[in-house]
Amino acid sequence: MTTPYRDLVAAARAEVAEVEPTEAWRRAGEGALLVDVREPTEYVDGVVPGALLIPRGVLESDLPTRVSDASTPLLLYCAVGNRSLLAAKTLRDMGFHDVASVAGGMTRWKTAGLPWTAPSGLSLDQQARYHRHLILPEVGLEGQQRLLAAKVLLVGAGGLGSPVALYLAAAGVGTILVVDDDHVDASNLQRQIVHAADRVGSAKVDSARRTIRALNPDVTVDARQERLTSANVLDLMKDVDVVVDGADNFPTRYLVNDASLHARVPVVHGSVLRFEGQISVFTPYSGPCYRCLYPEPPPQELAPSCSEAGVLGVLPGVVGTIQAVEALKVILGIGDSLTGRLLTYDALEQSFMTLRISRNPQCPACGDETRLPALVDYDASCRPAPVPAT
Repeated sequence: MTTPYRDLVAAARAEVAEVEPTEAWRRAGEGALLVDVREPTEYVDGVVPGALLIPRGVLESDLPTRVSDASTPLLLYCAVGNRSLLAAKTLRDMGFHDVASVAGGMTRWKTAGLPWTAPSGLSLDQQARYHRHLILPEVGLEGQQRLLAAKVLLVGAGGLGSPVALYLAAAGVGTILVVDDDHVDASNLQRQIVHAADRVGSAKVDSARRTIRALNPDVTVDARQERLTSANVLDLMKDVDVVVDGADNFPTRYLVNDASLHARVPVVHGSVLRFEGQISVFTPYSGPCYRCLYPEPPPQELAPSCSEAGVLGVLPGVVGTIQAVEALKVILGIGDSLTGRLLTYDALEQSFMTLRISRNPQCPACGDETRLPALVDYDASCRPAPVPAT
């Protein structure tokens, strides 16, 4: 016969200490960890600042990965204090020594006039969609709101741009400005996963917008079917949080780099060729820029493109996914970005290597912060394009 729920609660109450909300808040200020065991749909009723958000259903599996020291003081709360009692008993049985339940839960917490965060503004669908972000203390409600309010300029909707677009959209980045003047070709489908066979001949930006919108309707896709030039680059970079460079040519990379110094917006760089890729983050005047590594564009004969040298189809997926990670870190302000580091990847050896890179005081672009670099349109041979006669 099944034991009635109230009997389970009573049994837990006999073993688990209960503390009043005021006492719980005092202990939290002394180092105890508050853990919210409610479901994400309940967060609209408010959450306690600094609390870990771990629903009761995944508490046993998730908490040990978040709290490695079994002696950490834990204070569990739910809506009215019953689920937190049962959860606390379970944690005690698992070996956590100092576990208590907040009496009366969130309801009594509010009545006591203690601090709590107002509803997030996320819809119930959004709370379900971004649940795995909401329970990450490094992201949480505030971080997810930041992502939803963010704007990213994605240069290129090709091999690198495809995984970047998909993962930024899945993460809930509010606006993705995609710039690409090309059309979908059958040869693209081997690696450019944002496109599909029935879109061959379509503009890449339109194809990307269609895929992104199907993945996450929260995301606004500003599709610009145009070539990035010195005339439009600063306008495109206006008010963006980060630029993700998915270009496949040197002229665009140099233009993106130089314009980012004008706009003072970080660039997440990525490039691939054959079986190798590299990623870095160029944060204006806080670290090296692209020209610190490569002061001038190389001659065309020394810089073959993927169409000439080939590329393993899955390689852009690896590099582009890391670019997406770096872009999210920039937006959220978490972790250590790849600023000042160049991450290289060799698919044949299945190896990564990190190279430290320093800002070059003689860099022609960022060496003198008071002299911004001229914005130059290079031609396909990496030479300055001729200026039309007026």
